[in-house]
Amino acid sequence: MRIAEGEAPYHHGDLRAALLEAAAEEIDRVGVAKLSLRELARRAGVSHAAPAHHFGDKTGLLTALATEGFRMLHERTGPTLGRPDALVRAGEQYVEFALEHPAHFSVMFDPHLLRMSDPALEAERNQAFENFFAAVSDTTGTADAERVSNEAIAAWSVVHGVAVLWLQGNLGFAADPSNVGRVFSQLSEGFLSVAVKSAGHFLAY
Repeated sequence: MRIAEGEAPYHHGDLRAALLEAAAEEIDRVGVAKLSLRELARRAGVSHAAPAHHFGDKTGLLTALATEGFRMLHERTGPTLGRPDALVRAGEQYVEFALEHPAHFSVMFDPHLLRMSDPALEAERNQAFENFFAAVSDTTGTADAERVSNEAIAAWSVVHGVAVLWLQGNLGFAADPSNVGRVFSQLSEGFLSVAVKSAGHFLAY
């Protein structure tokens, strides 16, 4: 729910969530660098001290936003696990999430913006990555930990790259999450061809 400028302050039960939502909207509008706690409070219709009360400072706010983002991400990828196509489906969910929540996505993977020692962030982030590792294992049948790690990093690089390029308007596809399945299908032959040919060259070294 968008908070109108000048609206009466929220009760404490939902103020934190409302401020995170307003922060995401403000990041979409002006970018992370220009996000101001005072301006956020003004636009949210709450006292200028409210964001600091809940998050401490801008780093605390961004850490909370990233924590929320990782939670939403692993809640989306979790149901894909246990399927033979888990990695493809988890990858689709990853890109869909990025298109639906660009503000969260823009802060989640930048440690310079976050308090990386925050326990809640660490827990949600670890779960998100555990889901991705499990999706790799489900799809490839690989049990060796080192191999799963290598394959997960390779797969993550692909889906994260697609998400970033798509968000920045470099792929030529409409930024509509409902297009993700079609685009993945369209690109799948290219993914496979490049992976197989590149692997051949690396193994020849």
